Amino acid sequence: MSRAEADDASCIERSRRDPEVFAEVFRKHAPDITRYVTRRLGDDAADDVVAETFLTAFRQRDGYDLSHRSARPWLYGIATNLMRRHVRTEVRQLRLVQRTGVDSVTASFSERSDERLSAEASGRRLAGALAALPKGHRDALLLVAWGGLSYLEVSEALNIRLGTVQSRINRARGKLRKELGGINPLATISEEPLCE
Repeated sequence: MSRAEADDASCIERSRRDPEVFAEVFRKHAPDITRYVTRRLGDDAADDVVAETFLTAFRQRDGYDLSHRSARPWLYGIATNLMRRHVRTEVRQLRLVQRTGVDSVTASFSERSDERLSAEASGRRLAGALAALPKGHRDALLLVAWGGLSYLEVSEALNIRLGTVQSRINRARGKLRKELGGINPLATISEEPLCE
């Protein structure tokens, strides 16, 4: 755990007396939460979900378990719960990537090249396969792949047992591997953008 993560619980504790201190938690985690939510829902819904995530966290900070030094899983859990209201939006976003090959998070940060055309094609298949996964499986897999959380952090974020996380990710990977013709989907999702 980095020194920055170790400070989250202290910031939240201090923010109970001095609400402005909570801005430190926002500054540290908002960019990652924004990327994660944007990737799942697209630009239009992301701003609202991210704002609501931090508003919810701020309102619930008195109940935050200070033994958890990093607020990261807690914030991803709040964001994931809020995104459940946007399931149709997420599936539409994944279907859009499947049709167009354009991932809203990576499109503006990368250049198109001939070598990446095959990655684009698999990205489209991947987006379609992700859209077809059950919501709980997709949540667990994408928290690891796009959110960068460990299985234990996913367990904490979704408030489910570690074994359930492992099972959901294993099943999701199996379904995606089958859809992608044997390619390891977790490596594809986390190391490569959906498409460029």
